[in-house]
Amino acid sequence: MPAIHEIATLTSKGQVTVPKSVRQLLGLGTGDKIAFDVRGGEVVVNRVETTHEDPAINAFLGLLEADIRGGRNLTTLPEDLAQTMLANAKHSVNLDEDIDGEVAL
Repeated sequence: MPAIHEIATLTSKGQVTVPKSVRQLLGLGTGDKIAFDVRGGEVVVNRVETTHEDPAINAFLGLLEADIRGGRNLTTLPEDLAQTMLANAKHSVNLDEDIDGEVAL
């Protein structure tokens, strides 16, 4: 990794803008997380690889990954379902709209 020396200014709110060269080197974008590790008198900044923070989704994704890696529980979509999904792919959806009919969870 190339050596970079940049100077940033601390605001009255304790905020610092990460210099562009550092963001580019670390591959940082809007919403990414960084970690600050204090080692003696130095601060080391690292990019944090994030995963979804919802434990239920993490558990589901873990099960899905295990099935995919093991080749289990994988089938193709029924043709009619695939065609319906494609037909609705560009259809806008109002998530606040009431759901017609009965919903079972």
